[in-house]
Amino acid sequence: MSESKQHQRRLYTKMAIRVILTLVIAYVVLFAFSAYTIWTFGQKNEVATTDAAIVLGAAVDGDQPSPVFRERIRHAVWLYKQELVRNIIFTGGTDHASQPSEAEVARRYAITQGVKEDDIFTDTTSRWTTENIQHAAAIARSHGWQTFTLVSDPLHMRRAQLIAETEGLKAYSSPTTTSAYTSLSTQIPFLLRETFFYTGYLMTIPFR
Repeated sequence: MSESKQHQRRLYTKMAIRVILTLVIAYVVLFAFSAYTIWTFGQKNEVATTDAAIVLGAAVDGDQPSPVFRERIRHAVWLYKQELVRNIIFTGGTDHASQPSEAEVARRYAITQGVKEDDIFTDTTSRWTTENIQHAAAIARSHGWQTFTLVSDPLHMRRAQLIAETEGLKAYSSPTTTSAYTSLSTQIPFLLRETFFYTGYLMTIPFR
């Protein structure tokens, strides 16, 4: 190989390394800023009277909501009893056809807490946050509802709000006041997970 070609190859290698390092640094900065945004946004509670609460699904234990999901349901019920929401949309499917969906478990639980059956609507097929909101939006549009209150854990709220905005929903953030994620050992993994999915969603918005 000639000396000029070797020199050219070294230049290309250096350029590639610089590009990769620049991209890595940019993502680290974006990740750190997003983590901060997610943490601070989770403390924000927007009090508003809306047509419906959209409760994002979470795990269930058989026919009972998990501790995480139970707090989301309870918060939605509280909003309903305070007349801050007129209806509740529960979201979440199931991994096993023999087991009730997350939304159905939530519906049954809410009824025991005094919510009228006619004011409860369910999406029993969604499996992740984007689908939760998309399917809830379809239910809402079929009823002509215009305003919504998003209900989930504090660290989940920023991504949920971003998805709702992307779907064209006028939504307000109302995180649960209690959560199973209270210690650093549970909050940090949740925050890292949310930041990963949040930054990923941000980067795909231009292609949606």
